[in-house]
Amino acid sequence: MIIQPQIQGVIARNCHPIGCKAAIDAQIHHAQQQRPTPGLPKNVLVLGASSGFGLASRIALTFGPANASTIGVSFERGISEKGIGSAGWYNNIYVRDAAKQAGRMTSNIVGDAFSEQTRQTVADTIRTQCGGKIDLVVYSLATGIRPNPETGEFWRSSIKPVGQAVDGYSINFENNSLSHLTLPPASEQEIEDTVKVMGGEDWLSWMQFLQHNDLLSEGCRTVAYSYIGPAHTHAIYHNGTLGLAKAHLHQTRHDIDALLSDIHGKADIAVCKALVTKASVFIPSLTPYLLALYRVMKAKGLQEGCIEQMDRLFYQKWNDDEDRDDEGLIRIDDWELQQDVQDEVNAILAEMTPDNFDQVADYTGVLTDFLQLNGFGFPEVDYQAPVSIEQLKALTP
Repeated sequence: MIIQPQIQGVIARNCHPIGCKAAIDAQIHHAQQQRPTPGLPKNVLVLGASSGFGLASRIALTFGPANASTIGVSFERGISEKGIGSAGWYNNIYVRDAAKQAGRMTSNIVGDAFSEQTRQTVADTIRTQCGGKIDLVVYSLATGIRPNPETGEFWRSSIKPVGQAVDGYSINFENNSLSHLTLPPASEQEIEDTVKVMGGEDWLSWMQFLQHNDLLSEGCRTVAYSYIGPAHTHAIYHNGTLGLAKAHLHQTRHDIDALLSDIHGKADIAVCKALVTKASVFIPSLTPYLLALYRVMKAKGLQEGCIEQMDRLFYQKWNDDEDRDDEGLIRIDDWELQQDVQDEVNAILAEMTPDNFDQVADYTGVLTDFLQLNGFGFPEVDYQAPVSIEQLKALTP
């Protein structure tokens, strides 16, 4: 069958498996260009490994000079009567196949990272693949819901401002438009639920589980990813429900530091730049900022994707204790927040309207990144060529 993109708003309803392989190959190539760095982890667990920063972390450490043995956990689906499957399903497969070909050790665990069964599978895999110990846990789960382990009901996150309504624009990839929207303030319940889903509670729970089962090596580190952003994004992000969840994540870092003190371990937060990811496109008012940011950072030669960010994190900043802010956070959003970058971004945002956004900003670049998340938009892929459904059914992660 011939696979064409099916987009609804900011959601891609399908993916192109051959394009997903092109995306993986490009990230692997970038990781292979990095310079060796001492003191990098050798056995790594990545929670949320099939897309975005989690996927890039796994590729950077598996295929870069670290040559790490990695375990990737993600909740993805393969081809079925309901559709072609998710991009993350194929990403997992192509990472594993490329690792095998390169003589690197990696394995996929497809399951709900919140479930006890998945945790036990992770524990068993660490014992068989990594000699029973890991020295880095990457926490990069991006989800809108999380089950309450006591009741079985679900907490659901809400992307809303806190205290007052916020007006802004939001992109629509389905009809290539920029439209005005007003977001009402979150209720107390929505705030609480968002912190439960996107805060640090599950990160801490995972580290407690791994420590209780004696699966962490001496000096084990863990890292979670965050975003702060400039003043323009604060109303919907930093000061909104997402920001409160991230504040909880940042505070949890100290709890994990205390948990790991006996093994001289450490928890880190890496603050990343704004990028098109499967999670970020759902944040109202952020996509117009991305349009302007992409244009400015590309013009200055500063633009990075997920793999460039993760390569810079692990191969330039990981062991540099001096390269942190006053809170001890690792800042890989430093280029984004340069004053000259922000001045030019704000100038573009001031003139951006629904009539000119695709002219004054980089809509083509943002749209391309969105399409490539799902295997579309790669010039080297022939999207008119049919894809064998039977061959796809034979692929397993």
